[in-house]
Formats: sequence, C-alpha cells, structure tokens
Amino acid sequence: MSAGRRFGAVALATLAGVAVATQSRINGELGVRLGDGVAAAVVSFGSGLLLLLLLVPATRAGRRGLTALRTALQQGALRPWQCLGGACGAFLVFTQGATVGTLGVAVFTVAVVAGQSASSLLVDRAGIGPSGRQAVTGARLAGAALTVVAVLLAVSDRFREPSTLALALLPLLAGVAVAWQQAVNGWVRVVTESTLTATLVNFTAGTAVLLVAFLVSLALRGLPPGELPNDLWLYLGGPIGVTFIAVAAAVVRLTGVLLLGLATVAGQVVGAVLLDVLMPSAASHPDPTTLLGAVLTLVAVAVAALGGRVRAWSSETRSGTARRGRTDDAGR
Repeated sequence: MSAGRRFGAVALATLAGVAVATQSRINGELGVRLGDGVAAAVVSFGSGLLLLLLLVPATRAGRRGLTALRTALQQGALRPWQCLGGACGAFLVFTQGATVGTLGVAVFTVAVVAGQSASSLLVDRAGIGPSGRQAVTGARLAGAALTVVAVLLAVSDRFREPSTLALALLPLLAGVAVAWQQAVNGWVRVVTESTLTATLVNFTAGTAVLLVAFLVSLALRGLPPGELPNDLWLYLGGPIGVTFIAVAAAVVRLTGVLLLGLATVAGQVVGAVLLDVLMPSAASHPDPTTLLGAVLTLVAVAVAALGGRVRAWSSETRSGTARRGRTDDAGR
C-alpha cells in the first residue's frame, strides 16, 4: 500500500470524525427538543435510511452491490451477523440524543474515545475487520493510550462533577461497540464492492433496532413530551451519519480498525473543540486545556499511524547501508 493512499484514508477518516462531532451536537439538541433520546435517534437514523433508499437503487454501483450482497449471504461469503453493525451505530446515535445535552460534545467524545480506543485494539488483534489480524505493536498501543490521555486532559475540569460520570457510561459503551461496527461494515463493503450498499445495510439494521426500542418506549411512557422542531438543521444528523459510515466502510481496509478509530477520534476532538469554542452551549466549558488535549490527540494519531512505518524505514535504511558497506569492502 502506498504512503499516499494511507495518508488520504487517514485524512478522510479525520474529516469524518469532525462530522461525527457535528452530528453529536445536532442529535443532542434534537433530543433536548423532543425530550426523548430514542425518538431523536429514530429521526436521525430514519432520515439517513430514507436518503439511502433513494440513492442505492438509483446508482449502478448500488444495484450491483445489492445483488452481490444477496449472493454473498446465500453462499455464506458474508454471515448475517456481519450485517448487524448498524445496531451499534443506533446505540451511539441514541447516546448522542440522550446525553450530549447534559454532558456537552467534549465530555461525550471523551467517553466514546475511551471505549473505542481500547475496543479497536481487541478487534484488530482478533482480525474481525477486512484488513485481517493486526499485531498490537508498541506504536499502536502508545497511540491508543495517548489518545485517551489527551481527551481526558481536554475535559479534565468536567470530571469534578461526579454526576456526569454515571451518564458518561452510555457513550463509553457506545464507543466499545463502534470498533466492531466499523470492522463488520468494512467486510460488507469488501464483499459487495459498494460503499453505498454497506451503508444501506448499516442504516437498515440500525433503524430496525431503534424502531423496536421506540415502540417499547411508546408503550411504557407514551408519546415524547416535545414536538418535532421546525429548524431544518436539526434533521441533518442522518445525512451526516450516512457520510461517516460510507467513509469508514471505504477506508477501513486501508487503515485497519485501530488507525481508523484513532483518526476519527482526532476529528471528533477537534470538531468538539471548535463547536464548544465557536458555538458554546450550556454544557460547554472550552478552555486552554481543551485545546492542548486536541493537539495531543493529533500527536497520538501520528504516533499510531507512522510509528511502524518509521521503524520499517529505519530498518530498511540500516539494511541498505550495511549492504552498501559490504559491496564497498568487496570492491576494495
């Protein structure tokens, strides 16, 4: 794999992470307006699914992907459980609507990152993703650990509020699930050779799970207390989610699950900082430590992405030097 392709994949994943931070703010606000995190998640995931139901059949690649998906499931090349990544995405979107209004984007990101970084190591080690089994090298472990330290630093002042810690368990668990979601969605993308089809599979599974949860909530608690808002920007969470899942499914085979997770983490933290600084909410507490944490997160991604490559380059350089030395000695 060329360094350029790997760098491009990491850059796309980072931009997708910025989009996730934006989606978190949108779905968090939607959850506050509706007074129901499940209802907000249904609106977000459902709008994404409707968009994909229009796009996939309208494109040649999408139609080809659906045919390939059916064939792969019939022949066993793709297992049904590998099509359930959207259930994890549904849980993540639910936690956005249920917690961001209270925690803020930055604290929400901390919890997701802590779960995602640890889980990505295990998913890569088990070889669940399409990039196969990947060793937990020192650079990858250091990058994951440094990312957690960075985001903890970025929002250290918020952890003086013990009431936020219990609520943060929801996005923490969602972060654990995200790594597995990215891995199995990557497999659907590889088998179908269609990013749109992989994204449609994700949103179909997620919407189905959320609809069941919403029906249960409806039976137990009745209709949400809030009404659907008129602000159109509050309905952009679904399209943003489509973009993120499409990018993740397309690049995971080039990056591996851990590096994809670290790159999206960097984007999430930078996006969360920008949102909290430029458009602060009641739960936002931007300060210099938040900015320092964002910079440290970018360093962590660089360590994980380039650590192994630098060692390989150094090894090749030493080997080449040694060969040249032996050649020179032979000539003399």
